[in-house]
Amino acid sequence: MTHYADTERAQFEIFKSLPRDTPINMLNLVQFHPLAQYPAEHALAGQNLTGAQAYANYGEASGPVLKRVGGKIIWRGGFEVALIGPTDEPWDAMFIAQYKNAGAFLAMVTDPEYQKAVVHRQAAVMNSRLIRSKPLPASGIFA
Repeated sequence: MTHYADTERAQFEIFKSLPRDTPINMLNLVQFHPLAQYPAEHALAGQNLTGAQAYANYGEASGPVLKRVGGKIIWRGGFEVALIGPTDEPWDAMFIAQYKNAGAFLAMVTDPEYQKAVVHRQAAVMNSRLIRSKPLPASGIFA
């Protein structure tokens, strides 16, 4: 299985080329390392924190930045089973973050406070998916 922990330059360039002034939702699917993988020079290296604990540190440190840019978590779920797709991708965290526009997301990820917080995410995450979507009206049918 291929693991994806961070965005790649080409994907981020595509993201930046899309409209920045429209609302977006970001679907986050995350698998944690059993033990956090902090860099040797980090104060938490060798503390035997779990990936879940490191991700909680990320949430605590990045939450104020999310709020400051006008973002919020609009949905969270607990993984149970994949009916379609790989069975070896159980997700430890699943949520949708909503932003007033893509510019707000970019402001968050470039914020100095967020940049300090992201080390916890990098230590925590073994595999992830981050999918940008545009909000559409809800309806009673699938299409």
